[in-house]
Amino acid sequence: MTHPTAVREAARVVAIEAARAHVANIRPIDLTNPGVLVGHLMAAETLLVEIVAAHDEPTGTEGATR
Repeated sequence: MTHPTAVREAARVVAIEAARAHVANIRPIDLTNPGVLVGHLMAAETLLVEIVAAHDEPTGTEGATR
């Protein structure tokens, strides 16, 4: 399914801004606490997956040129 360019661009901006906000709010991490480390890694992975998904699907105009 393709989405209009404006919708796709908005999804890309939202995904990138969510990652930026997450990074900006990271406090010093207790490296001796594996639960905290796993939590940070899972959050980072989720944000990266969302960024990739936002850039992966072609828009209505990109699909026509591929």
